[in-house]
Amino acid sequence: MTATELVQAYYDAFNAGDMPAFLALLSEDVVHDINQGERQQGKAVFAAFMDKMNRCYKERLSDIVIMASADGSRVAAEFVVHGQYLADDEGLPPAKGQTYVLPAGAFFHLHAGKIARVTNYYNLNDWIEQVC
Repeated sequence: MTATELVQAYYDAFNAGDMPAFLALLSEDVVHDINQGERQQGKAVFAAFMDKMNRCYKERLSDIVIMASADGSRVAAEFVVHGQYLADDEGLPPAKGQTYVLPAGAFFHLHAGKIARVTNYYNLNDWIEQVC
């Protein structure tokens, strides 16, 4: 699988809500840089993060554009998040089923055919304005 195919499979699994397929694309020691948050490490920690995300948010990504470095070790993606805020997330406004559309991006480091690092970016202030 090429670098862009690997990242496309990651987003396809995300959009399908197929968490086993989604997590299978990650290395065991994956590094996850959370937008405006902390750095977490490990597939089990990433899975727990996704459990919380799937409880609080229902999201689908569209307009996905994926670009890779010549050697395939680095990948960038740009996309649009279409979401619904389902349950309160700590430190954020109360959830009332609000919908949002948010441009976002991500950077990946690939190693040994797996995703070894994911760094996501979006404008948190834009999201807050949309859900308040």
